[in-house]
Amino acid sequence: MIENSRIQILNDKKAVKGKYVVYWMQASQRVEYNHALEYAIQQANELGKPLIVFFGLTDNFPSANYRHYAFMLDGLKEVNAALNERGIKIIVRHVSPEIGINQIAKNASLVAVDRGYTRIQRYWRKCAAGMIDCPLIQIESDVVVPLEEVSAKEEYSAATIRGKIHRRLKDFLTPLKSIKIKKDSLSLRIETISVDETKKRLARLKIDRSVKSVNNFVGGLSQAKIKLEEFISGRLKKYDILRNDPNQKATSDLSPYLHFGQISPLYIALRVVGTKGAGRDAFLEELIVRRELSMNFVSYNQNYDTYDCLPDWCKITLKEHEKDKREYIYSIGQLEKAETHDPYWNAAQEEMVYLGKMHGYMRMYWGKKILEWTERPEEAYRIALYLNDKYELDGRDPNGYAGVAWCFGMHDRPWQERPIFGKIRYMNAEGLRRKFDADQYVKMVEEKCGIYRA
Repeated sequence: MIENSRIQILNDKKAVKGKYVVYWMQASQRVEYNHALEYAIQQANELGKPLIVFFGLTDNFPSANYRHYAFMLDGLKEVNAALNERGIKIIVRHVSPEIGINQIAKNASLVAVDRGYTRIQRYWRKCAAGMIDCPLIQIESDVVVPLEEVSAKEEYSAATIRGKIHRRLKDFLTPLKSIKIKKDSLSLRIETISVDETKKRLARLKIDRSVKSVNNFVGGLSQAKIKLEEFISGRLKKYDILRNDPNQKATSDLSPYLHFGQISPLYIALRVVGTKGAGRDAFLEELIVRRELSMNFVSYNQNYDTYDCLPDWCKITLKEHEKDKREYIYSIGQLEKAETHDPYWNAAQEEMVYLGKMHGYMRMYWGKKILEWTERPEEAYRIALYLNDKYELDGRDPNGYAGVAWCFGMHDRPWQERPIFGKIRYMNAEGLRRKFDADQYVKMVEEKCGIYRA
């Protein structure tokens, strides 16, 4: 059953006698554990109509490049095959999604869409709601507990949102059953483009090709499930004590798949919740509380991707220390090329550039040092966001925005005052070395990236 609180009507249009029902897939790029898809199937069955899935492939998604598109198209190939097995046709068009859905909806009785939290995702849905002539209904499927069920305002920190999530968690931590479609849509003749030949499709896109795809992450639900099962069977039990040591490979590596909606956070949570131990609890804290805090942040803070998103105390303390002497100052070009004096920071930057994902603990250190090595905090914020969005497979989303903001004090508390940082939490190389073998981390990254220094 799909909880009513996941469902939101986006316009006041009345149902019409169309040829089909449409599920506009955008944020939740998967066929399993997709509340929006199951809702659309349910509606199609009740109306006695076939269901089609629409996906709009746009060239100009903000900050996206070849690396992101290649990963996404890998996943869409699996979506195409899985929908075919269920008797559902997917229509992929090379068009901005809000324009494409308006074209498809002209013959639709109803359109269902998954929920997106970022500005452009909300913009697409708002535009479509006003343009199409049938109901547009949004179903939230990329969080465990629906956003408004948790809070109606921006939360200060994990401490303030944790209890609100846990009070509702049992109501939503329930399996989602697949519904069989009654009317097959595979024979419908509607213009589409193929996503099976990924290389050919990528060649036709007018996108930034300067950032290459990576071999260590392949998109799609099947790959996400492999990583999840390996994590549960081998690393979950010690996740609480090893997650901040990048040499241990203790993390799940699921964030790129969650970013593209290729795996459901509810599915992950249900697989993990049946296990026991502190590792389970620590992982669920990250997957549900911390991740959904970032959704709250992006939804209620309109400046989420700028320096202005920060609480007043952060901006005040950073302003007070803006003119403090910096021992090192690096340009954006030097930072992007990992040309600093700090081998640990350089390794973190190279891990992101070459492998598409930086270890979470190193990402915190990485962001703090950009603040320390840049003349103004506003400039540091722009640089951190630019680099994170350009190279990280899991950048450009609520977790990425919240992660960068955290490095500048968001969702944290004031600490002991010091130069440059003011009351913002400080991190240094000595702290890394106390927690783990930082020199071994550098060697590991260089080996993985094929970097050999004289």
